Amino acid sequence: MSFTSILFDHEPPPPENISPPACFADLNLDQLVDWVTARKEEYRLKPFFYVPPATLDTLCYRQDVLRDLLDETWLTQVKTFAGQMAQARRYLTMVEKLDFELHRQGWLLQAALTYCQAIRDLDEALCAANLRSRGFQELREYVHAYTQSPAFQSLCSQAHAVERALADVRYVIQIQAGRFSVRRYEGESDYSVEVERTFEKFRQGAVKDYRATGYEAAGMNHIQAKILEFVARLFPEPFAALEQFCQQHARFAEQTLLRFDREVQFYIAYLDYLKTLEHKHLPFCFPEVSESREIFARETFDLALAGSLALSSTPVVCNDFELHGTERVLVVTGPNQGGKTTFARTVGQIHYLARLGLLVPGREARLFLFDQIFTHFEREEDLRNLSGKLQDDLSRIHAILEQATSRSLLILNEIFSSTTLADALFLSREIMTRVLNLDAPGVWVTFLDELASFSEKTVSMVSTVAPENPAERTFRILRKPADGLAYALSLAEKHRLTYEHIRARIQEGAA
Repeated sequence: MSFTSILFDHEPPPPENISPPACFADLNLDQLVDWVTARKEEYRLKPFFYVPPATLDTLCYRQDVLRDLLDETWLTQVKTFAGQMAQARRYLTMVEKLDFELHRQGWLLQAALTYCQAIRDLDEALCAANLRSRGFQELREYVHAYTQSPAFQSLCSQAHAVERALADVRYVIQIQAGRFSVRRYEGESDYSVEVERTFEKFRQGAVKDYRATGYEAAGMNHIQAKILEFVARLFPEPFAALEQFCQQHARFAEQTLLRFDREVQFYIAYLDYLKTLEHKHLPFCFPEVSESREIFARETFDLALAGSLALSSTPVVCNDFELHGTERVLVVTGPNQGGKTTFARTVGQIHYLARLGLLVPGREARLFLFDQIFTHFEREEDLRNLSGKLQDDLSRIHAILEQATSRSLLILNEIFSSTTLADALFLSREIMTRVLNLDAPGVWVTFLDELASFSEKTVSMVSTVAPENPAERTFRILRKPADGLAYALSLAEKHRLTYEHIRARIQEGAA
């Protein structure tokens, strides 16, 4: 089977102008992708993060490729290849910007030489590596066949022949007042060698080198260009060979290998990002992904939040979640600022990253193969919108329920907070009924404890506080019955606002 892509197993690549999914901003995936791709802008990686694989086969194909890249030796070799290809691209970019034809031809030759060396080194590395993924095994076969092809052999042999011929060119520049001349080198003495030999007897150990360094730049001024023109007239054969080479190999790079060079950066960029979190000692794993709604994750966390805390000493809190049997919706309650929204984002993030075929935050995970992720997070009221916040919430949730299927993942966060408790409870129950009828898994963060025990399909999870100090958040989300009243009571106890405390203070005041 021939190699075509290291990312898409017989699937077309995404269009370059594609927009991110609607869920990205709510789940902070936009921030995460910005950080991951920040140092790889030349590869245009963002579209690869915007379109998950269409099939489970492609997802598994990516996981296997990534497993091979976890071998540091192989990862280093792939990065070396990428560096060589980047250098060849820089040379080609210069070709487009230079003013003088002979100069352009010289840099095109250098680009071709660098490219040939990169491909040969990649072939050697592929043959030596113990690669288990189908993607890299097929790449190995493809690269080896390509390096043995007449086209590649001709490119390399011609490039080196031209390079050797040009290297043999030796000439002399005679500079006089207001003019210069160029002629062939005829065995004249190298005066710098003679000067060094004369003064060798005065040398006393290592000394500072006072020789002037010539100006090094990719560009060429008109005098240098004229010198090169004269040299080409003196030595027409090697420069004619250079011109012929450039005409024959103006587009020497093989498109499939250019595609590989770009696509493999998808994995490298993500692994480089995870490397920045190593000092946090956070767990990552390859999740099992299937259409089963029995899902779980152990010690998972918000990867975008972890990135924002990478340079601080603040620990990243890990949490677990699980749905089994007929359970479908995690209903998360608890005090404000307790990590509920972060937990909801975590569930969405971990599913999306798994759908991309990447390592996910967590010690172990089995996740759902969703078709789309729908999110409904609280938004500030838009004064330009003549509808109120409640109407906006209803419109958005209506649009979600119209599009969602049994294979969708729903992440709902604090909806209907702008209306009365009675209305919020009535509307939430109606929507919960429709969500459960979809049979789609999801997370619902709410201030309504009643939703946690809505049916056997809902699972109550609670954002906990420190038992000795109810005002201190642990950011741990535990599977337990909703206890909003218990939290309120403990908080009242701390501030001596219970019925007994207030009554005692009244009696003390009356006395």
